[in-house]
Amino acid sequence: MKRVGFSTFMLWVGLLFLYLPMLILVIYSFNASKLVTVWGGLSPKWYAELFRDEQILQAVWTSLRIAFFSSTMAVVIGTMAAFVMTRFRRSFARLTLSNMITAPLVMPDVIIGLSLLLLFVQMGDIFGWPAERGMTTVWIAHSTFCAAYVAVVVSSRLRDLDFSIEEAAMDLGARPLKVFFVITVPMIAPALVAGWLLSFSLSLDDLVIASFVSGPGSTTLPMVVFSSVRLGVSPKINALATLIILAVSLFAFLSWYFARRAELKSRQQMAAEN
Repeated sequence: MKRVGFSTFMLWVGLLFLYLPMLILVIYSFNASKLVTVWGGLSPKWYAELFRDEQILQAVWTSLRIAFFSSTMAVVIGTMAAFVMTRFRRSFARLTLSNMITAPLVMPDVIIGLSLLLLFVQMGDIFGWPAERGMTTVWIAHSTFCAAYVAVVVSSRLRDLDFSIEEAAMDLGARPLKVFFVITVPMIAPALVAGWLLSFSLSLDDLVIASFVSGPGSTTLPMVVFSSVRLGVSPKINALATLIILAVSLFAFLSWYFARRAELKSRQQMAAEN
């Protein structure tokens, strides 16, 4: 009998520790009892209750919209910051910008949320905008801290690019803006997609910052879940978490499938050429 090594054993222990709670959550989402810790038989009724809960559905739609627009804006801001961090000559200004961009990565969310709240309050008193906190303030706040993650991801990709390709295009008469969109953007596209997905996940998951800068009509899904847990865990939250796990798993599987398919197609083409 083949002996199981220590590293393999610890790997399986880590996977069980990570995914066993999720499996238990999925099972208890079909619990017929109102008490989440008491098993009352199999029943899908909490999924029906979930889709009849207007507050949760509205919070899901609000979170998805904020996450989409925040991640898109974060990619734009983070990409521009990454270009400054990698393409401009070394100077005190570039070093200062790099430090300011990466500061939100290590800054506690409470500090970021409180500082943005004070900023919006002062802007409302001085300029009259924003008149009240809502989806716009949450969008600005999420775009701000997500841009730091995008800048780090994109800058690491830009440092690995061969700048001579862009120089050759400009020598042939291409303008810098055309070089950026035709040559640079396709080469850093994987980093842009990774930064967008990371920003989308961070915005969708954020609770602390959104609690400071949100207002009436802009309650996000994490805020609804947190308030529900404080009053007592509802089985509908288990059903909601199960649907989120299903969506993430399906997205991961489709990404793996299409990447694997593209890899096999590339190998077949190389084999046909040889």
